[in-house]
Order: sequence, then structure tokens, then C-alpha cells
Amino acid sequence: MAEKKQTAKKPSLKQVGLSEQGLMDLYTNLLKTRLLDERLRKLFRQGRYAGTYFSAVGQEATTVGPTYGLRDEDIIAPSHREIGASVTKGVPLDVIIGQVYARRNSPDKGKSHPCHYGYRARGVITPASTLAGQTIVGTGCAMGFKILKKDNVVVAFFGEGSTSRGGWHEALNYAGIHKLPIVYICQNNLWAESVPATLQAGIRDFADRAKAYGFPGVTIDGNDVVLMHRTAAEAIERARKGKGPTLIECKTYRWYGHSEIDPADYRQAEELENWKKKDPVLRAEKFMMDLGILTTPKREALVEQIDQEIDAAVQVCEKEKYVEPEEAYNDVYSEDFPVWRDEY
Repeated sequence: MAEKKQTAKKPSLKQVGLSEQGLMDLYTNLLKTRLLDERLRKLFRQGRYAGTYFSAVGQEATTVGPTYGLRDEDIIAPSHREIGASVTKGVPLDVIIGQVYARRNSPDKGKSHPCHYGYRARGVITPASTLAGQTIVGTGCAMGFKILKKDNVVVAFFGEGSTSRGGWHEALNYAGIHKLPIVYICQNNLWAESVPATLQAGIRDFADRAKAYGFPGVTIDGNDVVLMHRTAAEAIERARKGKGPTLIECKTYRWYGHSEIDPADYRQAEELENWKKKDPVLRAEKFMMDLGILTTPKREALVEQIDQEIDAAVQVCEKEKYVEPEEAYNDVYSEDFPVWRDEY
């Protein structure tokens, strides 16, 4: 008797927990993050701005998934590779690019290192250059929400390398004691700059660290944007209800070096190629097409629309001026810094 072929069941919207429009919004933010990221890499190599650039290509789902659906009043505590969180939180593209370009339209007026995106209007904390620094500040914000009896939450992002910092452990311990409304997102991309995860900790899953602080930790596929959103949404809802923090470890991979000046020759080519097969954008596209929500023409039209948005934002930033040197004194002290007189 011939064996019957079993066809794979298509996913349903009920299983996903999002409407068609919700899924389309999630995918659009994912695609926009990828296209913007690749454009900024290209612009750096063309010498259009100085410094360096920290690409997040390959791990976009870890930021887009958790951020989608947050309120404006909810706070993001990002690191230097969370361009997807800024995009999804609704930060204007010219503001994001202006920060990388260090122009006058950047919220930090060119004071910070490239990719230290911050935007107060959307609750995005400007990252600290010190690893895990933003985790500590985010934990403080969560304490503030609890004191004010607000049901807002904080989502803090960091790489697995940050979990080796003392301040990181202090922040999570404090959050566990006080059941703070915060969700910690660990992007385990296997490398802390050039140091492999196997030389950073004696555990395989970094989510296990949550046990020491008395709250849940979970390890998931960080390249599945729908899973990322669903898992984070459950943790965020738990935090809003006063049940405390959650640590979500996302297994993922950055395609390029730590920054654009890093050739990443410490990694094996086979490792990179294996992870590229798990491309979160292509996986999301296949998922959407299986549901019948996305078609190739619709995708092409969306790419064209996003490219035009990026083009317009780049033009705005390249016309902007750099700030005067005296700007370094502003936004540092509670009062304006005294201008040095000629006699000094």
C-alpha cells in the first residue's frame, strides 16, 4: 500500500495571536530595520559619516518583536545594536540617521558615539557606552514606575557579554527583590565582540541566571519574530500586573563584525553561513506568505516605499550642520555652563 503524503499544516492567525494588520506591521518594522541597517553600513563605507557603525543585521527579530505593541510611555533601555527597537518604537528615521551622522538634528547633538540612539518623546533611553549601563538605568526607571503606581513597563536589551558585568547582576537582583515592571532581553549572538560565549560563562543558557534572582528566565529562538513578540508580550503583561521581571534569552547571530571596522576573522565561515540560513527576515516573509498575507509584488512595493523613506531621511541629515563646539557644555548640568570670558 502506498504511503500517504502528509502536507504541513499552514499556521493560523489564532495560533499567532495577532490580526493580519498586526502581523503586517510587525513584518514592516522588521523589513524597515534590515533595509535601514544595510543602508547605514553602505553609507559608512562610502565615507558619508565618521566614527564607525554597529550593525544588527541577522538579529533584528530580537528587538522588533519585543518592542512592537509597547506604549509611548513604556521605556526602552537599549544598547548600541538596537536600531530595530528605535524603528519599532516610532522614532523618526531622520532622527536615527542624524544620531549616526552626529548632526544638529540628533537628540544628543552629536555628543554620543554612533548608534547610541535615544529619543525622549518615545521613551528611548540614550545608551551608555559602558556595557550593561543602560540595564541599570532601565531598572531605575522600572522602580520609578512602581513608586508612581503606573502600569508602564521597561524593556532592557543587552548582549550575553553584558551578563558578566557586576552592575548587570546588581540590577537584576534589585528588580527581583522589588518585583519591578521590567523585561530583560538577552541577545545571545554567541560573541561578545571577539570573545565566544563559551569563554564568558560556564552555563549554556544565560536565561538560567534569572533563577538566582527569583524570577522566570526562558530561552527561545531569537530569529523567529512572531515567537519573540508573543514571548515578550506575555512577559510585558506579567510585568504590568505587578508580577515582576522576566529574563528572555534569544539565540541569534550578527552577520557582520562587532562594528564596521571589525573584519570578524575570529569566526568560522561555516558558522556564519549556517546562521544566514536562519535569516529572520526571510523566515518572516515565508510565514506571511504561507498565511496569504504577503505576496511578492506587495513585498516589492513595501521595499520601494521604505527605500524612499530612507532616501528622504538621508537627504535631511546630509543637509544638516554639525553643532558648534560650545554645544558640548549643554544638557550636562542643571544650569547653563558659564561661557569662558576672554580675560580667562
